[in-house]
Amino acid sequence: MAHGKKYKVGMYGGSFNPLHLGHLECMIKAAGLCDELYIVISYRDDESDVPLKVKIRWVYQLTKHLNNIHIISLKDDCKTKEEYTEKYWKADCDVVKNTIGRKIDVVFCGDDYDENSFWNKCYEESDFVVFPRNKYKSTNIRNDLYGHWDDMPQIVRSYFSKKVLLIGGESVGKSTLTINLANYYNTVYLEEVGRDLSELSGTDVYMLSEDFTRILLEHKAKEFRLIDKAGKVFFEDTDCLITRFFMGFLEDENIEKNKALAEAIASLNSYDLILFLEPDVEWIQDGDRSEVIAADRKHYSDMIKKLYDRHNYNYKIITGDYNSRFEQAVRYVNELFE
Repeated sequence: MAHGKKYKVGMYGGSFNPLHLGHLECMIKAAGLCDELYIVISYRDDESDVPLKVKIRWVYQLTKHLNNIHIISLKDDCKTKEEYTEKYWKADCDVVKNTIGRKIDVVFCGDDYDENSFWNKCYEESDFVVFPRNKYKSTNIRNDLYGHWDDMPQIVRSYFSKKVLLIGGESVGKSTLTINLANYYNTVYLEEVGRDLSELSGTDVYMLSEDFTRILLEHKAKEFRLIDKAGKVFFEDTDCLITRFFMGFLEDENIEKNKALAEAIASLNSYDLILFLEPDVEWIQDGDRSEVIAADRKHYSDMIKKLYDRHNYNYKIITGDYNSRFEQAVRYVNELFE
């Protein structure tokens, strides 16, 4: 095995389902031995595999600083490794060779393959180099994704992060519970973006129509940015439908347009868990909270429920004192990983 040799064209392939640190180590080492390295991503068009576009992004983001790497894809029509017989080996080999269009000087593999593998048999004219991948095995990770969390790069982990939304009326402890949960699970959270933006004129009474638009768009944009840094779970304090609900209590000359925007964002949103906080804790006037809502908290809380029911969102009810709410929330979050 010519580990010290500098090759012109090399190839490293895998399904990357999911991509782990062993794959990354192989890519780094292979790139260091080649003028050009082609990374071949095999994929299936079914639920057993991570979507191809996602895998391409993983590889690109992890290797874009290495200017000698090219990414190509290869469709896999076999459901298991056992089905992947010589007939498929040769057909795929021809596809890869034709796509690269140049002599492949070396084929790199992790040590889950050996010299008897199809990688070596199909590319007989190429050198064959095996890198040790130590403890990292895609099958083990798939079987216990969250138990092998640290075996994956952050960009891969964030794809599998569970999203938890906290909703409810005013003064039900959403913000406090969101922060407590994020700290408890050692992750990031999205605070209620609308709080600061609603006070650009000192009070929400004088909000401009564009403030609602900004709240809706900035909240979603911030979610995209933060979830890339998330741990196993990501917590979100309110969403576009809560903003839509509160529009009805404040003047907005473009309310119909902003409602339509909120509905459009809601149609794109998805959550693994939604926690609905009931208004059975003491009302606290914090800034400009609505006294109208305070006068009939259950009525307006039920209105919010109906809004989420209309969008076919399922949610878990959280009640009781603050400690009880925290314990209920932790139990529901833990169930996501069982």
